[in-house]
Amino acid sequence: MGERSAMCFSATASFITMGLTGAMGIAALRRSNTWQELPIASAPIFFAIQQGLEGLLWLNLPVDPQGSISTWLTFLFLIAAEAFWPIYVPVATLLIEPNEGRRRLILACLAAGIAVGAYLLWDIVRSPHGAVIQAGHIVYVNVTNHGVVVALAYLAATALPLMLSTRPMVAALGVIVLVGSAIAFAFYWEAFVSVWCFFAAAASIVLVLYFETSYRKRILVTSIGN
Repeated sequence: MGERSAMCFSATASFITMGLTGAMGIAALRRSNTWQELPIASAPIFFAIQQGLEGLLWLNLPVDPQGSISTWLTFLFLIAAEAFWPIYVPVATLLIEPNEGRRRLILACLAAGIAVGAYLLWDIVRSPHGAVIQAGHIVYVNVTNHGVVVALAYLAATALPLMLSTRPMVAALGVIVLVGSAIAFAFYWEAFVSVWCFFAAAASIVLVLYFETSYRKRILVTSIGN
């Protein structure tokens, strides 16, 4: 992971994605039913924040690429993309999983996520990082080449917990993450972490569908009971 390139191609694309995913996050939260559902329902809002950071980077990098604003935006984006999701995804999935066997497997993913997230956070804090606009996208650069093992651990923490879910739409979300990561891995593997940028909207749609379906089932059960 010496260089990591984002898959959104302009400030406009980032801000449009931010708006769409933020709206979907609000819709998912409104349809959530228990506190255990709040973290996974909030995921699109965190996608939106991440996209907002990158949109601001698009605006700041041409003006002052080495300035404090660009430096801090890069730092915050990398924390969100690399250190936050490997821990957040397993926790959010674990909270809504009723099957004990699957919960144990997701806990193993959480352990991997904590390890890789802590390692990447430590690297972000201790090593110089930068961002440049290159060939129509933002490239995030650092001095560390993490290699395939870290990339696979990251993937196991962010895609596998979702795919292990007994809830079909949550499992479908995991497939979207896996497919997106596989595409990035195949075409520019050093950048595959940033695939979240490109697939955030699709993932958010699946989450909204999941909560809308759950909400309609609850309404149906209530109406039958009455």
